[in-house]
Amino acid sequence: MKIPRFDNASILTVGDAMLDRYWHGETTRVSAEAPIPVMDVTDIEDRPGGAANVALNVATLGAASSLIAATGDDDMSDILFAKLESSGIECRFIKVKDKPTITKVRLVSRNQQMLRADFEEMFEVTSASVVEQMRAVTHFDAVIVSDYDKGTLNEPERLIEHARSLNKPVLVDPKFKSYERYRGSTLIKPNTLELRHAVGGWSDESEMLTKCRALMAAYNFESMLVTRASEGMTLIQKDTASHFPARTREVYDTSGAGDTVIAVLATALSAGQTLNDAVALSNIAAGIVVSHFGVTSVSGPELRAEVDPDEPQNRGKMTPDQLVVAVQIAKTRGEKIVFTNGCFDILHAGHVDYLTDAKREGDRLIVAINGDDSVHRLKGEGRPINPIDRRMTMLAGLSAVDWVVTFEDDTPEALLKRVAPDVLVKGGDYGIDQVVGADIVRAAGGTVKVLSLLEDCSTTALVEKIRDL
Repeated sequence: MKIPRFDNASILTVGDAMLDRYWHGETTRVSAEAPIPVMDVTDIEDRPGGAANVALNVATLGAASSLIAATGDDDMSDILFAKLESSGIECRFIKVKDKPTITKVRLVSRNQQMLRADFEEMFEVTSASVVEQMRAVTHFDAVIVSDYDKGTLNEPERLIEHARSLNKPVLVDPKFKSYERYRGSTLIKPNTLELRHAVGGWSDESEMLTKCRALMAAYNFESMLVTRASEGMTLIQKDTASHFPARTREVYDTSGAGDTVIAVLATALSAGQTLNDAVALSNIAAGIVVSHFGVTSVSGPELRAEVDPDEPQNRGKMTPDQLVVAVQIAKTRGEKIVFTNGCFDILHAGHVDYLTDAKREGDRLIVAINGDDSVHRLKGEGRPINPIDRRMTMLAGLSAVDWVVTFEDDTPEALLKRVAPDVLVKGGDYGIDQVVGADIVRAAGGTVKVLSLLEDCSTTALVEKIRDL
C-alpha cells in the first residue's frame, strides 16, 4: 500500500475538546481511613483528549491541523491550548465563562487506571458562533465533526451545511444524537454501540448492512464506516461493502482509538488516497494506538513502519513522543542520528547550508526548534516573526531535514535526554564545551561537533536590514 504525502492535506476539526490528565504514582499501602489504596503521586501528565486528540492525530501525521472547540475560561483551557499550539495546531477556542474546560483525571499506578474523575458541565454553544469561527479558518480540505455530546455541537447540521456549501467533505464521528442532525455528511463513523442506538439491533451481517443503507438513503450520507472493536471495521457504500479485520496485536488501551481512525481517514482522503485505502490505513493506525497506554496519537513514520517495516521512516513534523518512537526504529536499523536546534525564525541561505552540512554527519537529522514563548524570551519584543507552525513547515520542506520537533524550554536538554542522538551539532563560534547539552550527549556515548556558518547571514541581521528600509 502506498502512503500518501500527508503534508499536502489540511484538516479542520470541530467538536468537543477535553484535557486528559494522568496522575502517576506508586500504590504500596492501604488508607487507615477506609479500605482503599493510597497512591503517592509522583508525576502529572496532560494530554489532549476528544476533538483535541483528533486534531493532534492530524498534526502528528504531518498535515496542517485546525481546531474549533468550546472550553472554559480557565487554566485547563490554557494548558490545552499550549499543548496543541506546540504541535503546530491552529486553535480557535470558544471560551465560555462560568463553565470548566472538560477535564478527565485518571489515577494510574503501574500503568493501571485505579480511578477516573470527570470535571465537566454541558456547554451551550450556538451554531452561529461555530460557523463564525469556521469562516475565520483560511484554508481546509475537509472537516471532521468530533461529537462527544458535550455541547459544542448542539446544532451540527448548520456547520455541515456550511462546509458542504464550500464543497468540502465532512466526516462525522457521532455520539447519540438523531442521525438526522448529521444530514448531508460525506461519511459517518459510528461504533457498534452508537449504531445500535440509532437503528436497534440486527440478527446478522446482511441486516446490519440493510439498516445502514437505509440511514444513508434517509439522511444523504455517501458512506458509513462502522468500527467494531475486535471485529475490525466495515465500510458501507451504496452498492458495496468491505470488511477490514482488526490488526492482531495485544490490546493495551482502547482510549482514543476512534479519534485516530477518523483523523487518519480524513487526512489520507485529503492527501489523495482512495476511500478503501484510507480506511485500510486508519485500521492499521487504530491497531498501533491501542497498543499504547492512554489517549495517544500516531505519527506518519509509525504508520509507514507498520505498513512496510523495510521502508525508511518518512520525514516531517513530530511531537516529542512520536520522535522518540521514530528514533528508536531508526536506531534498530543502524542509522546514525544527528541533532541540532535553534529558533529558525526566518529561514535563510545560512540555515540551508548549515543543515545540509549537519545531515552529512549521519543518516537522520533532527531539527528541534524553540516554541514561540521561548523565542520571545530569548530574542525579545517582536519575535518570533513566524509562528511555530510556519517555522516547522518550512524546515520540514528541506531535503536535508528528516524530523522537526519543538520544545518549550529555553534549551533542548530534556529532549536530548529522551532522544540520545549519536551526534549533536551546533553552528557558530562555540567551543565544544559551550554547546548546550554537550555533556548529556557525550555521557550517552555520542559526539559533539561545531560547524561554521555563512558570514553576515543571520535572522537578526535580516530583521535589522528590513527595519532600516
